[in-house]
Amino acid sequence: MKKTIVSKLFLYRYRFVIGYILLGITFLALLFTLPLIAQTGLSDAEMDSATSSYYLGRNGILNGDLVDLPYRIVQKYSITFLGLSAFSVKLPSILVGILLGFLLILLLNRWFKSNVSLLASCLIVLSTPFLFLAGNGTPLIMVVFWPTLLLWLGSKIQGEKRPKPMYSFMFAIAMLLSIFTPYMIYFAIFCVLFVALQPHLRFIVKDLPKLPLIIVGLILVGGFVLLGISIYNHTDTIMELLFTNNFQIGNFFGNIVKGFMPVFSWYNSVESVYLSPLISLPTFALALIGLFSTTKGFFASRNSIATILLVFCIIITGFNPSAVIFFILPFSILIAHGLKYLLEKWYGLFPENPYARISALLPLTILFSIMIFPSLMQYIYGYRYSPTVANEFNYDVEIIKKNLTNEKLVVNNRYDFYKILEGSSDIEIVDNMTNLPIFAVLGKLEKVPENYSLSKIITSPMRDNSDIIYLYTFTEKKEGE
Repeated sequence: MKKTIVSKLFLYRYRFVIGYILLGITFLALLFTLPLIAQTGLSDAEMDSATSSYYLGRNGILNGDLVDLPYRIVQKYSITFLGLSAFSVKLPSILVGILLGFLLILLLNRWFKSNVSLLASCLIVLSTPFLFLAGNGTPLIMVVFWPTLLLWLGSKIQGEKRPKPMYSFMFAIAMLLSIFTPYMIYFAIFCVLFVALQPHLRFIVKDLPKLPLIIVGLILVGGFVLLGISIYNHTDTIMELLFTNNFQIGNFFGNIVKGFMPVFSWYNSVESVYLSPLISLPTFALALIGLFSTTKGFFASRNSIATILLVFCIIITGFNPSAVIFFILPFSILIAHGLKYLLEKWYGLFPENPYARISALLPLTILFSIMIFPSLMQYIYGYRYSPTVANEFNYDVEIIKKNLTNEKLVVNNRYDFYKILEGSSDIEIVDNMTNLPIFAVLGKLEKVPENYSLSKIITSPMRDNSDIIYLYTFTEKKEGE
């Protein structure tokens, strides 16, 4: 009787809908305030990305400069219309982060029950690594976005008795676009091998209508032809897609160690743009439980995918330590497996006792509070005040815009990047100080020019090298001096 009354309550019937709405509102609010609450500066990689995107021209595209092209186009127009700032550089990642967050929620909801997927989604999209990825103004987020999209589309094909051909086309187009993102060629090969070796998936593919399969095949062949043209016109494209431009095979294992150090550094801080530890101990323990729970029925596609993705993460981290952020995807799946295992074990102890089931809310609430809120606080305050991380970000752009108006700014390093400022301000960027009555220098001059005197020093909140801009004024010498 009591169970019937409870099941009719509005909050009980729509608890998951309300939960997802609250999660979505919190998630969107956090993403659009990222540049204000966390890393307000720009890292070296973000400045390189902004420079590359801003100067992207039609000739480069027509000649085959296609690496990370969709992201770079969005970033180019973001900087063009909004001016050079931390927000405009990070805006493409924020937009992709919104799509990625909802894709992760949809993927987990596809594979797990609503209670498990909702809790796991909260842990992932409100975590430090995810928020960093969505607030990082480089195409790195695409390394996680494409596999998540492909897995979700694959689940729409696998989970239906008669999958719609539209999902097959979407899968093929997504894979076609993904191969122009670094390391995604490996993921495409991984997908083909996984389908070929997994009996259930192999049966599904054989059972698909032949015409969509032929069209999908033609789309993929066309994509690889386009990739070949890109490599022919830009020979360095192959290095960008497969490795990094400065990759050496002898650094492979060193890169793995360097990449994973911020992930599990629970006791020591690491000099990195990643705030260590990226994974809290409770979250890691939950993922570990999920990993062990998948050993039973390991060869089921949903159980084995997370383990295989972890191996894939280790491989691409060996090519580029920054690619370690890919671990978000397999850890999301393992965390959901861990939650599923814990809830099933608890409910299995009290299958007929509703009071015992309700009593699990208290420890679950405590557990999630320990995992979510400290992670949020770590993200918000860590990137501002952790000395090992804050120094990885450059605040020069905001300081220049705040303190200079009509002055000429002399820039020696990253001239092309700072030149972008001229499009949205009255500041003129020059590379020498010849015959200027007053000029500002980004950095300190080793030798002050004759007849000039230092009039002002502008500093930043950074721990090291806080003297950012030196303002010099021409002083005409009087006779007899």
